Amino acid sequence: MHQSRRSEPVLPDVLVRHPFLRVGDVSAAHRTHAVAENPGTARRVTRISWATLRNVLAFPGRMCDYPCWCTCRGRPSPERVTDTLVRVWLMLRVGLTGGIGAGKSTVANRLAEHGAVVVDSDRIAREVVEPGTPGLATLVAAFGTEVLAGDGSLDRQALAARAFAGEESRRRLNGILHPLIGQRTAELMSAAAEDAVLVHDVPLLVENDLAPAYHLVVVVDAPVEVRVRRLVEARGMTEDDARARIRAQAAEEQRRAVADVWLDNGGREDVVLAEVDALWADRLVPFEANLRLRKPRPPASPVLSAYDSSWPLQAERRLARLRQLAGARLVRADHIGSTAVPGLPAKDVLDLQLTVSTLDDADALAEALADAGFPRREGDWADDPQGGDTPWPKRLHVGADPKRAVNLHVRSTETPAWRLALLFRDWIRAHPDERDSYAAVKQQLAREHAADGTIEHYADEKQSWVNEAFVRAEAWAEESSWKP
Repeated sequence: MHQSRRSEPVLPDVLVRHPFLRVGDVSAAHRTHAVAENPGTARRVTRISWATLRNVLAFPGRMCDYPCWCTCRGRPSPERVTDTLVRVWLMLRVGLTGGIGAGKSTVANRLAEHGAVVVDSDRIAREVVEPGTPGLATLVAAFGTEVLAGDGSLDRQALAARAFAGEESRRRLNGILHPLIGQRTAELMSAAAEDAVLVHDVPLLVENDLAPAYHLVVVVDAPVEVRVRRLVEARGMTEDDARARIRAQAAEEQRRAVADVWLDNGGREDVVLAEVDALWADRLVPFEANLRLRKPRPPASPVLSAYDSSWPLQAERRLARLRQLAGARLVRADHIGSTAVPGLPAKDVLDLQLTVSTLDDADALAEALADAGFPRREGDWADDPQGGDTPWPKRLHVGADPKRAVNLHVRSTETPAWRLALLFRDWIRAHPDERDSYAAVKQQLAREHAADGTIEHYADEKQSWVNEAFVRAEAWAEESSWKP
C-alpha cells in the first residue's frame, strides 16, 4: 500500500534558494532584521529557514535594505503564506531554461498543450512593467526616461542597451525586476492544482544558481549562430547586440552541468516537439504520480551497464538538491557505489549517501526527502556488521524519477557503515586489479540472476566478496593514512 500524501507535511528546516525568490545565504545583519521585523521568527538562522521564508515570501510589501523581498508591511495571514508554501513544495517542479534565442517558448507551449502549468518569467517580466505599473516607474527612475518609447511603454532595446552595459547595471535591473516577478509568480503557482506538473520558465536559472530548487531541470539549446539569426530576424536586434546578450548569459558547459534533460532546438521544430512529447509521457507524468503517491520504483533483475562518464555529474546534481534540503542535519553527502568508480560496470542506478549524526535525524528528514522526490522504502534496512553480530541500521530512500534510478542511503555516524562506503569507493578506485576482480564477480552473478525479477539474491551473494574486500581496504587505509 502506498503512503498517502499528508495535508500538512513537515517542512524542511532549510531552503537555501527558493524557485522564484532571490533567497540565499544571508548576512548577520539581515538575520537580525528578519527576526526584528517578524517576531514570529523565534530563532536566528544561518540560512533562510522555512519560518523566515514565510515572512519574506513575495506578497505585497516593500523592498528592504537587504537582498530579499520582505513583507514588513501589508503582510498576508500566516495561514495564506503557509498554504502557498506547502502547495508549491508538494508539486512536481520543473525548471525550464535556456539561452536567449534557444526557443524555450516552443517547448513551454508544447508542455502547456499537454496540461502542464507553465509559469513564464519572461511573460511576467513584461506584465510587471506595463504602462502605469510601479515597476515601470522604478525602471525610469533607475535608468532614465530614455528607456521609454514614444507611447509611454517600455523600450526594451533601450533598456537592454543600458542594463547590459556592465555588471553593476545588470544587478540593478535584477534588483528591480526579481521582487516584482516573485510576487506575481507566487500568485500563479499557488493557483495550480495539487497534481499539477509545474513548469517554471526561468531564463536566468543557471546564473542565479536555482537548479537545486527543482525536481528536474530542462535546458533548451541551439547553436549560437542559429540563436543570433533568430534574435536578428524575430526581435529586430542588431547582430552585435544579439551576440552581447548571448555572451552575458551562462555558457553551454554551465547549463549542461545542471541539465537533467537537454533539448536541442537548433533544427526542425517537429523534431524537438517529438522529444517534448516523449518527455511528458514517459517522464513528467509518471514522475508526478510517483512523487504524489510516494511510489518507489518496481523491483527488477540485475542488468549491468558499461561505465558511463556522466554518472558523477548526474549524481552531483541530485546531491546539490539533497544538500540544500538536509541543511544543518547533514554531516556530508556523497556519491558512492559502483557508479562512482570509473571503469566499473554497474547497474544504471546511482547510489548516494547522506550522513547524519543520528537515525533520529534521518527520520526527521524522511518526509522532506519524499517531497523532494526520494520516497522512503518501507521495512527495516541495515548494513552487514563487520566483526559483530548486530546489524547496522540505516534508512533507504529511492528516486521517484522514472528515468533516473537512485538509491539514497541515509546512514548515521553512530555506526561505521558510512565510513566503509567511502573507503570501499576510494580503495577500489585506487586498485584497478581489485576493480576488475569485482567486475567479474558482478557480471557472473548478474548472469545467474538475470531472470529473478529482483536484485535481492544478486546483492546477497555479492556481499561475501565485498566483506572480504573491506579487510583489504582497511589495510590500505592504514598504510596510506586514508581519511574519509
